[in-house]
Amino acid sequence: MGGETGRFRRSDRLLDGRDFRRVLREGRRRGSAELVVVTASSRRKPRNSEDLSPARPIGAGSRLGITASRKVGNAVVRNRFKRRIREWFRQHRGELPDALDMVVIARRSGAELSFGELDQRMRDLLRLRQAGAGDTPREERR
Repeated sequence: MGGETGRFRRSDRLLDGRDFRRVLREGRRRGSAELVVVTASSRRKPRNSEDLSPARPIGAGSRLGITASRKVGNAVVRNRFKRRIREWFRQHRGELPDALDMVVIARRSGAELSFGELDQRMRDLLRLRQAGAGDTPREERR
């Protein structure tokens, strides 16, 4: 999975159109003026013994898919939005439940968000706690 601060690997992505359609059809949808987040439990089976290891990082198995139509902006604008979403996912993977498939859909005004604003919208939509909000980090809860 690349670890909590590691790379955004192929295994972290929703690649198959069937997976996108399943998440969009079965998932829970939350939206704001700038973006929509659809989440569903992953049906992915572990491929090897490493995937079954109890030492897997929290959030392992979570995958991300991003869509941004041409209505959002030109290729530069859409790709910037997608880079920011991937970076947000990479940084917050440890706060996400295990085996969660997530599709983020950009709306026109989503491309105008700063990274800080994007972080706040994603946290609000996924109902993640702010760091230091009175709860212990997930890694320490056992």
